[in-house]
Amino acid sequence: MAFDFSTVNTTTNIDVRSIFMFIGIFQGIVLSLFFLIKPSSNNAANRYQGLLLLALSLCILEQTLNLTGYVVNVLFITNTTEPLNLTIGPFLYLFVRRSIDPSDSRNEWIHFILFGLYLVYMTQDYIQPYAFKYNSYINSYHPEWPLLQVKTIIPDDPLNIKKHLNLFTAIQITFYASMSMIKVIKKAGQSGDSIFRTDDEIIRSLRNTIFHVSAIIIIFIIVKLNFQGDLGDYFIGMYVAVFTILTTLRVMNDSSYFDRSTSFMDLSISKYSKSSLTEQGKQKILKNIMTEFESREYYADNLASLSDLARKIGDSPHHVSQVINEKLQKGFFELLAQYRVEKAKSIIAGDKNNKLTVEEISEMVGYNSKTAFNNAFRKLSGKTPSEFRRSVNS
Repeated sequence: MAFDFSTVNTTTNIDVRSIFMFIGIFQGIVLSLFFLIKPSSNNAANRYQGLLLLALSLCILEQTLNLTGYVVNVLFITNTTEPLNLTIGPFLYLFVRRSIDPSDSRNEWIHFILFGLYLVYMTQDYIQPYAFKYNSYINSYHPEWPLLQVKTIIPDDPLNIKKHLNLFTAIQITFYASMSMIKVIKKAGQSGDSIFRTDDEIIRSLRNTIFHVSAIIIIFIIVKLNFQGDLGDYFIGMYVAVFTILTTLRVMNDSSYFDRSTSFMDLSISKYSKSSLTEQGKQKILKNIMTEFESREYYADNLASLSDLARKIGDSPHHVSQVINEKLQKGFFELLAQYRVEKAKSIIAGDKNNKLTVEEISEMVGYNSKTAFNNAFRKLSGKTPSEFRRSVNS
């Protein structure tokens, strides 16, 4: 039997907040597509950031349609974005993880098991008649309106778990935000930085992103504790809309925005924003850096430093640091450690008779301390030099 729209309340309401959210949604979807398809220095990280922004935009789109009453015209989408709540935490974490280590693709699928299970569970809701979907809308946004008489096709929530979704969403996002922050703190610690005082563009951007996601969690909890149904969800929508709109303005004024690891939730001014470097200049410096590291093995110098490398290249330390940050997604000391450890692996693999001691190898690749060498080797390879030697010789 066809649904009779004459029996429902089709009142609509467009106000400033809904217009602002619609603008944010449109720009959020456009930005997400850029993050997903535009080539960048870290495609994996941008892919997860694009998916995060797309999930948020779609959730806010349904929220805004409910807020304005226009959802009555598209009742088939009611509650369709609920499972996306369970992707926000994983997308955030994988964005952070890939920003820190673009090659770390281990077991990414496992983070979406709950999303998949809940999506399957929600099919019982999706196939319900329009009268049921209309009742869901007014229960959340207009509890004073009368409900329609409806006979469900099958039980929509046989395990009675939908009422716990908000709590579980808050716990899950908090968990992933915490894991993300731990990753960023470890990343900062590797170069002796603090997350609160760092010159690393990637660390600062990721830190700010996690802080803003944490703010969204706090808003979410406050809203659910103080508003009936979903009446206060527009606070979250407006918060996210601010970022999408301001990020769009930044993109319009920065042609290289997608060339570096940047978060749409980081509105801080880049320390390189006033840099005079052109793209051609960056490529020239990058080429010179690679020449020093790969052809001249600069990393093996135990006195290697950013200022000394800049002197050899014939440019300023600020420009050299900028190119390493933007083009290689690393800090200077991370780059140094990467080359030293790879060279050490090569030396160990070629030392078939184990004639060289760990101390001798550490000195050959530029380390003054065996402890520093062991720590760097373990961080980058997952093994100590001795363990790596045994695995090669086994």
